[in-house]
Amino acid sequence: HDRENPGGTGYAQAMKLAVAVVAALCLAAPLAAQKSETKPAKFGFTFKDAAGKKVALSSFKGKVIILDFWATWCVPCKAEIPGFIELQKKYGEKGLQVVGLSVDDSQSMAKKYVDEMKMNYPVLLAEGKEDILRAYDPINSIPVSVIIDRQGRIVARHIGIATMDVFEREIAPLL
Repeated sequence: HDRENPGGTGYAQAMKLAVAVVAALCLAAPLAAQKSETKPAKFGFTFKDAAGKKVALSSFKGKVIILDFWATWCVPCKAEIPGFIELQKKYGEKGLQVVGLSVDDSQSMAKKYVDEMKMNYPVLLAEGKEDILRAYDPINSIPVSVIIDRQGRIVARHIGIATMDVFEREIAPLL
């Protein structure tokens, strides 16, 4: 216990610092968006979707894809989802396909969240499938979003949260 504050400010200060660090990382994340040299996306993966149906990543070839690595416990990940829903509504008919890749949620947890959010794009379950994380330039933290053009090339990558206008600017010329 602190002498000046019997409630113990040491712990409170440590928590405030931790929150500030996390907030700073989240706020700085849009700056982490990076254009990559275009390289082929890896489509050789099959996952179950939130409803339990098997879906091959290759089934989306030929579309402009936003491949979003996320989880239900990740606050910045969940903050992006309403924007992805809007982008899918707005550009789906023009060839956009948002694909959510839930990295460590169970099927029941993912399905519940997909239903609650009324997600209008496929959510695939990658729990325990570290090979997909390695295939997309090791995914060490989430959210990470990868933009793939119609030719199957990775044209942009966002580490951390990005605004929907950034995604829109990047996908519009590809559609």
